[in-house]
Amino acid sequence: MSIEIGAIIVLLLMFVVGAILPINIGIFGFVAAFIMGVAISGLSVNDIFSAFPADLFILLAGVTFLFAIVQKNGTIDLISRWGLLMVRGNTGFIPWVIFVLGFILTSIGTSAIAAASILIPIALRIAYEYRINPLMMGLMLLVGVTSGAFSPLNLFGVIVNGMMNSQHIPHAPGLLFLNTFILCVIVAVILFIVFGGLRHFAGKHSVQQQIAATAEAIEIQPDNNEYTEKKREGLTWYKGFTLLGIAILIILALGYKVNMGFAAFGVGLALSLLAPKRQEGVMQSIPWSIILMVTGIVTYVGVLEKIGVIKYMTHLIEGMNNPVMAALTASYVGGLISSFASTTGFLAAIIPLSIPILKDPTVSSIGVISSISFAASIVDISPFSTNGAMLLANAQGTNQNQFFRKLLIVSGCFVVLGPGLGWLLFVIIGTPW
Repeated sequence: MSIEIGAIIVLLLMFVVGAILPINIGIFGFVAAFIMGVAISGLSVNDIFSAFPADLFILLAGVTFLFAIVQKNGTIDLISRWGLLMVRGNTGFIPWVIFVLGFILTSIGTSAIAAASILIPIALRIAYEYRINPLMMGLMLLVGVTSGAFSPLNLFGVIVNGMMNSQHIPHAPGLLFLNTFILCVIVAVILFIVFGGLRHFAGKHSVQQQIAATAEAIEIQPDNNEYTEKKREGLTWYKGFTLLGIAILIILALGYKVNMGFAAFGVGLALSLLAPKRQEGVMQSIPWSIILMVTGIVTYVGVLEKIGVIKYMTHLIEGMNNPVMAALTASYVGGLISSFASTTGFLAAIIPLSIPILKDPTVSSIGVISSISFAASIVDISPFSTNGAMLLANAQGTNQNQFFRKLLIVSGCFVVLGPGLGWLLFVIIGTPW
């Protein structure tokens, strides 16, 4: 058995063991990275350290630190009430408002990670407040983010269009954007229906009853005085500064391209200095176990890339003579790899390796690249990708292990069905434009 095949089997075994036993998969990832990298493949320990995703660690820790403060001081509760007012009390529209916000942010150039980092804590808090399925809310957001990710202004779109142009392959940036958007809307509709979104269109009356019942339940709890006071109070000076801090984070990250993680740490530190006595329990609210799990797995994937596993899988595409089946294979390879590794890196790598498919006159190059792009990006809901990890880290009102298993199952469904759906629509059926 080759090292590449063995490394992939180890990766799959990690998920199986982690799903069965209550052991943090990140620990498996770090140990496997050392054994596979140093003991078997001859890498140095420094190579293993270089595979550690320091940028991802800073992003996860920084954003969850800031929003632990935001949640503790009641600002997210305030935002969630404002959000309900926007949809005039009908909770059925809330997931679609979140979807549209994700689409707008990425389509105007915001990176998918930045958009998700900004919206996930707020969206999941709103889901918790109004008893919306948190998994559905998170999925709607991430699919919305993906729907705008191939805009000519977004990094994904820039990479794909730039690589197509550099390889002198006919392409249409607008059609790529339109194709991925339409398919994401279809996926969002399916998710909304499957996860019970239609029942939230019960109307304002049911929502008002729910809010009244929640408030009544809180008031009769003798130990919830602090929370009751927080629910009753409106905009305070500290919440005002918190909202200003969120706005500054968005401006720094989107307008000035400041690293989102460091910017979140900076804003969080400023808010801590403004009210140091209100920071008790903030550090304990950061989901360290989730951060350990994600960084451990990503470290192992980084080792796989160093020993040539990623290149091995993508080169398999070159040996296929049937362009239609090769496009399907490339889509599934993209879905599988991107659910664990960098979508950006994969998109930059797969296009040069797919040149024989893209230049074949019997298939549409824009259809093939739309299928591959959709397959590689829609699986970013995986708990082992940055966006999926952010979703897992911010889930509220649910058991994290159960939420992780559900997210893992849905991610598996996306990996199995997503690439095939994109291939069927864009390569086999073809779009009228």
